[in-house]
Amino acid sequence: MARRETPEINAGSMADIAFLLLIFFLVTTTMDVTSGINRKLPEKPPKDAPPPPKIKERNIFEVNINRSNKLLVEGKEMHVSEIREAAMAFIDNGGGTVTDGKGKNDCTYCEGKRDPDSSDNPKKAIISLQNDRGTSYETYITVQNELVLAYSILRERYSMKVFGKSFDNLSKENQKKVKEAYPQIISEAEPTKS
Repeated sequence: MARRETPEINAGSMADIAFLLLIFFLVTTTMDVTSGINRKLPEKPPKDAPPPPKIKERNIFEVNINRSNKLLVEGKEMHVSEIREAAMAFIDNGGGTVTDGKGKNDCTYCEGKRDPDSSDNPKKAIISLQNDRGTSYETYITVQNELVLAYSILRERYSMKVFGKSFDNLSKENQKKVKEAYPQIISEAEPTKS
């Protein structure tokens, strides 16, 4: 009696099938993409642009974050929870006058202390934020959020006072007027390398 040999399975095309399945899953699979922080960076000025105007020192609110995530605001150590109120007091100070082309107008809508050593007007108030390369993202984002929230609260208050409506319920034209009264001016300096 002759022995029967077991037929072999032809696996030559298995590699082709595996490759096709791999391509199929790569093409049809969607990847979750995390979006970054929504920040519009300033455009690089043209070479023939005029130099920036001189800024009075009192119109700059300096916020520094060190590598230990500690805040130094206007030369004084401050906790993150206090920065919003300090920024609002600086922006809304109304300590000086602003020229509108027709002469000088005091900030009639400002509700600040009118401290002559603080900002002249919300239109001139600049918040300068500088962090260290070792600063944690969490602290950096928290400080950013607090500063933006300071502007949002001031805009909301102004909107309710002038238009009797929440900022989000205003027309685009009235929102623009509110933003002109309280322009968000946050300058971010190059991180330090300590």
